[in-house]
Amino acid sequence: MQNIRRRKPSEPDPSVPPDSEEDKKEKDPKSESEKTSSSRREESRTRKGTKKSKWSCVDSCCWFIGVICSIWWFLLFLYHAMPSSFPQYVTEAITGPLPDPPGEKLRKEGLTAVHPVVFVPGIVTGGLELWEGHQCAEGLFRKRLWGGTFGEVYKRPSCWVEHMSLDNETGLDRPGIRVRPTYGLVAADYFAPGYFVWAVLIANLARIGYEEKNMYMAAYDWRLSFQNTEVRDQTLSRIKSNIELMVATNGGKKAVIVPHSMGALYFMHFMKWVEAPAPMGGGGGSDWCARHIKAVMNIGGPLLGVPKSVPGLFSAEAKDVAVARAIAPGVLDNDLFHLQTLQHLMKMTRTWDSTMSMIPKGGDTIWGGLDWAPEEGYHCSKKMQQNNDTLVAGDKETGPGNCQKKNVHYGRMISFGKDVAEAPSSEIDRMDFRDAVKGANLANSTCGDLWTEYQDMGIQGIKAVVEYKVYTAGEVLDLLHFVAPKMMARGDAHFSYGIADNLDDPRYQHYKYWSNPLETRLPNAPEMEIFALYGVGIPTERAYVYRLSPPADCNIPFQIDITADGAEEDDCLKDGVFLVNGDETVPVLSAGFMCAKGWRGRTRFNPSGIPTYVREYDHAPPTNLLEGRGTQSGAHVDMMGNFALIEDIMRVAAGATGAELGGDRAYSEIFKWSEKVNLKL
Repeated sequence: MQNIRRRKPSEPDPSVPPDSEEDKKEKDPKSESEKTSSSRREESRTRKGTKKSKWSCVDSCCWFIGVICSIWWFLLFLYHAMPSSFPQYVTEAITGPLPDPPGEKLRKEGLTAVHPVVFVPGIVTGGLELWEGHQCAEGLFRKRLWGGTFGEVYKRPSCWVEHMSLDNETGLDRPGIRVRPTYGLVAADYFAPGYFVWAVLIANLARIGYEEKNMYMAAYDWRLSFQNTEVRDQTLSRIKSNIELMVATNGGKKAVIVPHSMGALYFMHFMKWVEAPAPMGGGGGSDWCARHIKAVMNIGGPLLGVPKSVPGLFSAEAKDVAVARAIAPGVLDNDLFHLQTLQHLMKMTRTWDSTMSMIPKGGDTIWGGLDWAPEEGYHCSKKMQQNNDTLVAGDKETGPGNCQKKNVHYGRMISFGKDVAEAPSSEIDRMDFRDAVKGANLANSTCGDLWTEYQDMGIQGIKAVVEYKVYTAGEVLDLLHFVAPKMMARGDAHFSYGIADNLDDPRYQHYKYWSNPLETRLPNAPEMEIFALYGVGIPTERAYVYRLSPPADCNIPFQIDITADGAEEDDCLKDGVFLVNGDETVPVLSAGFMCAKGWRGRTRFNPSGIPTYVREYDHAPPTNLLEGRGTQSGAHVDMMGNFALIEDIMRVAAGATGAELGGDRAYSEIFKWSEKVNLKL
């Protein structure tokens, strides 16, 4: 056992008197304070331990937000601190030297501004601003409701929907609301901060001498029907006056018109309006286009409509929306916070008459029937797409690998069930929906102001739609008239979707036919040229597989069946959508048919023989993130930054003809598909 010795305490000195208690306190004042501070430290440790054990979710969220904000500000600092040319240095280090922008390239060649240029934006890409609104829109005078940052969408969504909607009866302004287009080049140079539309083309044109005196953005309210833009805003008259002014102030040089997307249809309407006598038309005379227009260069023009517009009007969705709806059930439909997002979206967009201008035109003659379509035999595999890329204008053979194992019935634009989409037509038992009796729906009383016309159909009407099973392009019109009669009544007053038997019939002088190239003639302007410029190589929506939606109050009763997929990886059926070649929005058939066949040479639609050209741009995605949206994109909007496209437009603006560009350039089978369309020319 270890011995522990204790130190013997020292004995007090008898000569020194003992200290009293008060003397001890005075001699050692630190002792009490040390004890107090020690106890406080102990309590502090205890409290800290308690706090750690009670770390809450709020603390975690605050910490997480703080970290994210710190990283964001740090990256923002680096972005502003780095040289503006740094991204280019990195990109060149990865991919090699970048080519000169088209403007710089053509400036070095000595090209200069010659012909004035007019841009015609498409649907949704032009800015809209508020001039008069209700109380909820206080403080938004002349602020953008569409375009820019879209801040009001999440700040006051109900108010935003209310002001972006048009009158359901007239298709014009609602009482107490005035939303008007933004004018000038800023109207559509950028759709949102950093997301260009026309900005890249404008910047390149500026390099060879263009400025606002010889460039003009023909902005309009893209929600309105084309004729109503003149009725309400006199937009067509403004375009006419501006083109005349630019031609007069540029030495009589004719204008080059560059429409994008729906802008191609809008300018089709303009060319008929400007030559038609007043009061329906602009009174410019039958030679106005011949005197003022050098070329019309349509970018991604849906001249024969877009199949994508059908599900947009039918169920307020497309492929991406359908997938999002399946990933997060209830978020877009009905449940989450009772927002009923799709119902509000449908209520708003069904007041935009312009959307009906893009319903497919030409019916089964153009788009195919139950058992045929011009694109039959198209293969969706990447390998086959590369083979298609080698085609040039006029090629007739596609090689033995171009036949699909299972033929896709693209003519069946809507099918209720994958089995119906793939079955032989003889095995499909259909019950006509047109005479079905629409019943009352008890959900009407609970929907409030979310009326979308589906509440008037009732269960019997919805059942009749499903039992018809399959709809071709011609039958889609009957379907939309059945499910949305009020919307289509407005549409029928402004648009038509057929094929004219006799263009000399006086009824075709009405403005409702002017935007349909199959029911109107081109101007008598043999020196004018028309170009179809569009992207290819991207899967594009062509037909849809539908199913009934789960029953719910105020629900949209139909939705794309995203569980419908092809049996093999290279099948054209993906997430309930049959895909075909195009620019992701407009199929090749719609963008290219009129220039490839309908207007080619002297036809009844082109009596003066205006030269037409097909110029396709094969899609190549950006090689890295620093390239942004790329310079070789064929996507519907991104191709506005395609260097080859910009160069073609600039050369024509500087005086070149279509023949000097090289004539047709096709990577798709547009010429082969056009030959399959049996259209009287």
